[in-house]
Amino acid sequence: MNIFMTLYRLWPMKHHTLAGVLPALCLLGYSCTPALANTLPEELIGATEGFLEYTVDDYLQRSEIQGRHEIRVSALDPRLNLASCDEDLTQSLQSSGPPLGRVTVKVSCESGTPWSIFVPAQVSLYREVVILVRPLKREEVIGLGDIGMVEKDVGTLGRGYLTDPEQALGRKVTRTLQADLVLTPNVLQLADAVHRGDQVMIIARSGNISVRMPGEALANGVLGEQISVRNAGSKRVIRARIIGPGQVEAEL
Repeated sequence: MNIFMTLYRLWPMKHHTLAGVLPALCLLGYSCTPALANTLPEELIGATEGFLEYTVDDYLQRSEIQGRHEIRVSALDPRLNLASCDEDLTQSLQSSGPPLGRVTVKVSCESGTPWSIFVPAQVSLYREVVILVRPLKREEVIGLGDIGMVEKDVGTLGRGYLTDPEQALGRKVTRTLQADLVLTPNVLQLADAVHRGDQVMIIARSGNISVRMPGEALANGVLGEQISVRNAGSKRVIRARIIGPGQVEAEL
């Protein structure tokens, strides 16, 4: 006779009858030990995702970084055999750096039979970055029509990136660049605001007094740089600081 079929037929009977059958099953060699509850991989993944969501949100707010993020927790071995935890699981990052890119979260049970497991994950941060919309030759100056904005996973941009078009406008590129390239700080330089031979306005200051006079630039220069300038009237050569296109400033 099939012992499990017999037990199924006896199920509607009174409890005391069933209570007598169960010890008999044990005597026949069937296991009567209750199955121990385990912590499932799904619980570990859920705990890791929740911890990372909070941690990443907090980091972005404190750093005042605008963007969206995605979290992907790696699959765990379904054969994991970790005891059920009587208390809430605890989580901690294994790196002191920003919670971006490849991260590892330590998930622990600190009650009953303590255990810990390290769960790997990938945190991607997507931000709007500046790209070129057309090719540029070396030393070309970037104009508004040369750039655009596109969302990128900035974790893959190891050479840096720009998030504001103003960081690129008016600057020149240090080498030939192709369209759709993400602009990085190392390919940009301040464009010359004054070129050798340009007619400039010399503004000479002394306290609240200022005098304007025409002059000629004797060198190229970027904003804030000092260059030699010849006074058109006196022919005297002075050093003056570039304060704008076609304008230099000197002390009286």
